[in-house]
Formats: sequence, structure tokens, C-alpha cells
Amino acid sequence: MQKHKYPILEFDETKDAYINPSILSDYAEGKSKCDKLVICFFREAIDELIAKGNVETYAFVKGENSYTFYKFVDSNTLLVHGVIGGPFCGGVLEEAIAFGVSKIMFCGGAGSLVREITKGKLVIITSAIRDEGMSYHYAPPAREITTNPKVVNIIADYLAKIGIEFTTGKTWTTDAFYRETKALVQARRDEGAIVVEMEQAGLIAVAAFRGVDYGAIVYGGDDLSQEIWDGRKWKSEKAIRARLTMICKEIVQNL
Repeated sequence: MQKHKYPILEFDETKDAYINPSILSDYAEGKSKCDKLVICFFREAIDELIAKGNVETYAFVKGENSYTFYKFVDSNTLLVHGVIGGPFCGGVLEEAIAFGVSKIMFCGGAGSLVREITKGKLVIITSAIRDEGMSYHYAPPAREITTNPKVVNIIADYLAKIGIEFTTGKTWTTDAFYRETKALVQARRDEGAIVVEMEQAGLIAVAAFRGVDYGAIVYGGDDLSQEIWDGRKWKSEKAIRARLTMICKEIVQNL
């Protein structure tokens, strides 16, 4: 590890740490092996799947912020509610990988940085500007990190096949949504970012570090492309959210 003026840039590629996610592997002992996972940020979509009996509890991970892995009853695919921010969401991904997961799809929302990303428009994430902290503990310092192109192509081919409009593009991953200033939004837009969110750089880095397949689809949420921020009531798009969850379930079968 090379010493640097800024600690965040001191990347250590050693896989073994004092605390390793394998400590949670007992949660999956005696259960059917599941190598696929959907990280879903849509709580109401998960609740509906539970109510209909489409998923069942797989593992309850107890801690200061307990959470539950669910399993689709008709496949070897897990489902977990995504949590805001790279550190928590990345930790959940680490623990899923410790269970044996190697194929992951993410679905959530993202702020639109350009007018073309209208509310509900699907975006396949191809790369992320690393304006956060999580990714720097899983990948050498760099301004951006790229999603596995093979995974991006599989997602794009599937969406095209079922006739859903989408675009592909770069996201700006930040830790601080209350610090998305006009100057920073313009700077990231100038770099080619079309959406902004809080998890992708970290999750892409964790997946690459652990050698698993990861892809993400977000839909256009609040709008930062105009002079005045517009929330656009993006969380009310329940039909889009429910369908996107199931689309990700289908795509992860093909990764």
C-alpha cells in the first residue's frame, strides 16, 4: 500500500481484513443455494410480493440495522431492500456474496441531470463518477469506475427484446444529496453524467473486487436539470417500480 497525502487514496488490495463478510455465512447454512440477487429500493414492491406469497423469508440478518433477505419461491433468486448510501448497501452486497451470490441486479431511482431523462425513463448504468468514499476501499483511485460491459449488453438486449424504452449512461455517485449544488451539477453534467445517486460507484467496485457480475437499472426520479429542483413525485410511480423489480428478476437469470 502506497502512502498518500489523502487517506481515502490509500487503497489496499489485500482481500483479508480483520472483519470479513464470511462471518455471516452461517445465516445461509442448511438453506437452498441461491446465487442470484435483486437489490430493490422499492419497499412497496417488496411488500406486495410478500403479501402475494411470491417471496419468502430466506435470512434475517440481525444487527444495529437489521434487514431481511427474501427468496422468490419459483427460483434461486434472493431479494433485498436497498438502503441509501454506498457503505450500508455495499455491506449488504458483501454479505450476500458471502452467502454464495454471484449474479446481482440493482433497481432504484436517480435524479435526472439532463432533460432527456424524464420521470420514469429507464437508465442502464455504464459507469460512475466516484464522488464518494466506499469505492476507494475496493478499487485503486480513479475518477470513474465502469460497469462490466458484458452485463450492460445483456441488460440492454433484454429490455430491447421486451420493447421497453431505455438509455445507457454515466451516473454521478455522491455521498451528500444536500450538497448537490448548481456548480457541481453542471460540472458533473459536463463530464457526461446524466443521473445522480448514492450507491453505484461503491456497488460496482465491490462487485469487481469480489469477482461477481453486477448490473443496475435506475429510473428518472427528481429533476436537477432545470434552474429549480423538481421532486416530480417520482416515488409515486408504483407501476414502474413493481415492473422494474420483476424485470430485474428476469435479467439476473441471464447474467
